[in-house]
Amino acid sequence: MSEEGHLTPQGSPHGTAQARRDGAALDVRDMASYGFGPRSLMWWGTLGLMGIEGMVFALAIVTYFFLRSHVDHWPMSTPPPDLLWGTLNTLILLVCMWPNHLAKRAAERLDRRGVQLWLSVCLAFGCLFLGVRWFEFGALNVGWDTDAYGSIVWMLLALHTFHLITDTWDTAVLDVLFFTGPLEGRRYVDVSENAMYWYFVVFSWLPIYAVIYLAPRG
Repeated sequence: MSEEGHLTPQGSPHGTAQARRDGAALDVRDMASYGFGPRSLMWWGTLGLMGIEGMVFALAIVTYFFLRSHVDHWPMSTPPPDLLWGTLNTLILLVCMWPNHLAKRAAERLDRRGVQLWLSVCLAFGCLFLGVRWFEFGALNVGWDTDAYGSIVWMLLALHTFHLITDTWDTAVLDVLFFTGPLEGRRYVDVSENAMYWYFVVFSWLPIYAVIYLAPRG
């Protein structure tokens, strides 16, 4: 199999069928040990992980509105969070989807230089986002132990922050590997699946942003 993952003549479907008819043994030495998308077990594992973590976010949001339905005033004793840092972080996340997409495309082309470039850009965005997130916690205008409102808002923000930290760490590890080598084909698959997970981190933030920043003003 070639580096891009296409079957060579020795491993072509026609050659396989002919070998079966002739009763000959199959030579699978040239078959790739990796694939992108649904051909990869990592793709399915990442999809399952996103499903589980998406459910955790959904349960936290349901808890938020459950608590809200049991009080007369929401927020209970503090003003709503300031919009500046949360809105800025939302814009940063949306912008960083473009270099993330380019990193994914470079990986699927087995373009090492492209992966190095765009993974580094994604890593810079991740660090920038986490830096702004620090100010975001300070702008919630409530402590985690102030009341039920404070506890659930901090939980929502902390859950998403944990996902950001883990994906930024994964991006950093992959970036180092692509600069230091040696590389196997499955490392390109790791970059592709890391990009898919980053899409999840971005899109899961949008309803969380609405709950934390817009719902108290509704």
